[in-house]
Amino acid sequence: MRSTVMFYLCYLLCVAVGLACVACVCVWNSRWRGGFAWDGSGLQFNWHPVLMVTGLVVLYGYGAVLYRVPLTWGQNKLPWKLLHAALMLLSLILSVLGLCAVFDFHNAQKIANLYSLHSWIGIAAVALFAAQWTAGLAGFLLPCSPVWLRMLLKPVHVWLGGSILLLSVAACISGINEKLFFVLKANSSGGPYSSLPSEALLANSLGVLIVAFGLVVLKILSNTEWQRPELGAYRTIFFDRCEEDLGLFLLPSNHTVPLTLINAVFSVHFLLLDHEL
Repeated sequence: MRSTVMFYLCYLLCVAVGLACVACVCVWNSRWRGGFAWDGSGLQFNWHPVLMVTGLVVLYGYGAVLYRVPLTWGQNKLPWKLLHAALMLLSLILSVLGLCAVFDFHNAQKIANLYSLHSWIGIAAVALFAAQWTAGLAGFLLPCSPVWLRMLLKPVHVWLGGSILLLSVAACISGINEKLFFVLKANSSGGPYSSLPSEALLANSLGVLIVAFGLVVLKILSNTEWQRPELGAYRTIFFDRCEEDLGLFLLPSNHTVPLTLINAVFSVHFLLLDHEL
């Protein structure tokens, strides 16, 4: 009971910090950076941080912790798989749109692309995210994917998911810092970055919120008590049931068991495992 309460407290904190991240990045770019447009100007660039924070960090984190919600544990996993895939797809689409915004702006303003560490980390995160989503679709949602492949793919999928979140957080905070260095100079209206004007204070706070969000998500993902009880339990149940059922087939030597009946027993148990992977 205490573990469940602690989970929901962390989950509510995750939701609240994520919403605060989206609110801060929207306020920053609408109030201090002039708003939004899609015309190749600096206003188009403003879409980049909004879409990347919303998609690559917040929605991604929400989708990652979906399976940890205890209310989903006693139910068929397929609807939650579809919701997880839909959230991740929306996150990926927003991330790609965020990249389009910055590339279009750079091309219109004759600015070089992909020269900074921030851009390298960000493009790596999105590329890995696209590969992760594609592999997840093929491995966990397509009915033709075998159970052994899902069992092999799952730990890699989980590890890579956490790694992508870390890359996303690193890309966002480095991008915030890079943007502030570009716009807050000695001759700017708000003063240099070193004087910590109100814009810098808000943007720095956004960076802190993004780091906090990532840490809360990773806390939820790493706590073994909050993991959906599936693979280990179902593997034990699978072999125990197979042993019990095959024991029924240990008949005297003058009896034979139809091969189709043995295949049916194994098919039922593989189907049970398949629904949980």
